[in-house]
Amino acid sequence: MEPTTKTMITVENTVNAPAEKVWEYWNQPVHVTKWNQASPEWHSPRGENDLRVGGSFSYRMEAKDGSFGFDFGGVYDEVRLHEYIAYTMGDGRKVAVTFSPAAGGTRVVESFEAENMNSIEMQQAGWQAILDSFKKYTEEN
Repeated sequence: MEPTTKTMITVENTVNAPAEKVWEYWNQPVHVTKWNQASPEWHSPRGENDLRVGGSFSYRMEAKDGSFGFDFGGVYDEVRLHEYIAYTMGDGRKVAVTFSPAAGGTRVVESFEAENMNSIEMQQAGWQAILDSFKKYTEEN
């Protein structure tokens, strides 16, 4: 049996804020629930985060009209303060997020294993929209 090749998708953005602020806004539920949506029709009404190796996180994502919702979560595999987070989502897919210095702020690069239900383009667009929402929220607050 041949090993299955996993498709990796990467999204990235530079946030005009120092690494400490970017890290805090990325990880603290009080902030995550403000930016964790791909479009204005969605929101993240609640979340929990235990940011440590072996710790878990869970965020509720819902359409504001109540028509659909789901929990997004996982378990942390590696955490390096202000630099790197790796986790395994509830469905077993892997995600890695790097935070690095960039001109004017902090570069955030997020790579994740694609799922098989939606097109690569749709997944990339959705995760990029959420990252763009993060950038906007962090820079405005």
